[in-house]
Amino acid sequence: MTGIPRRIIQTAKTRNLPPLARAAAANLRLLHPDWEYRFFDDADIRAFLSTEFPQYQVVFDGFPRAIQRIDFFRYLAVHRLGGFYFDLDVFLSEELSPLLGHSSVFPFEELTIYRFLRQEYGMDWEIGNYAFGAAPGDPFIGKIIENCVRAQRDEHWVSAMMAGIPSVFRKDFLVLNTTGPGLVTRTLAENPGLSSDVTILFPDDVRDSRNWHLFGRYGVHAMKGSWRTSGSFLRRRLASLWESRLRRKLEQESLKLGPTRSAPSSQGAPVQS
Repeated sequence: MTGIPRRIIQTAKTRNLPPLARAAAANLRLLHPDWEYRFFDDADIRAFLSTEFPQYQVVFDGFPRAIQRIDFFRYLAVHRLGGFYFDLDVFLSEELSPLLGHSSVFPFEELTIYRFLRQEYGMDWEIGNYAFGAAPGDPFIGKIIENCVRAQRDEHWVSAMMAGIPSVFRKDFLVLNTTGPGLVTRTLAENPGLSSDVTILFPDDVRDSRNWHLFGRYGVHAMKGSWRTSGSFLRRRLASLWESRLRRKLEQESLKLGPTRSAPSSQGAPVQS
């Protein structure tokens, strides 16, 4: 497997970006002046699917929410082109050349609240999909794509990750577990044979929430995405309170496991940030 090419991939509905997104894109380009920069708006995405992945056009259109379609696209784009994908609310403090020799790179996200990951795989943590990199044709990205298709077609398969989530709050968690970080993390857990080729940017202490949502030592996810703003203010507030209470409870379990983690069946020490 070749390394990750010097390419940055980003996307938005149009090229008329708000100030924060323009700043994030400029930040990446200024740090990587000799890298190829590929930006896809909605029309570009359609053209890319038509030429590169016509077999997935029906699947793409079958996702009911825009964020699911964009999640699915980012995996397809990186799988075909190779490079690093970044959401438009990620800011870097240094350039990414030290990561180019890896097959794929994902950020540590946070400690998980999903019973399925904790009970079935002994994983109390997740990886993120707001930023990641991979070589063209990377097999782990290929498995993520397969699972996105499976999640759309098999409700029973998805339901395992939804266990314990109150029905009133499930709408957003369904996104996370059909195309988002929940699905990506589950793919890692269920494919331990691929984990040795997946570099995870673990912090020194995964239990410290100040280390969450960082792209290793390289940058930070500002988490300004708007996709989780649907529904009434009361529902969103109640969902936040429920998740915070559950997370505090589960963090007590995670404290006992120590500060470090490693990928399932991986060989050697985890990659630090």
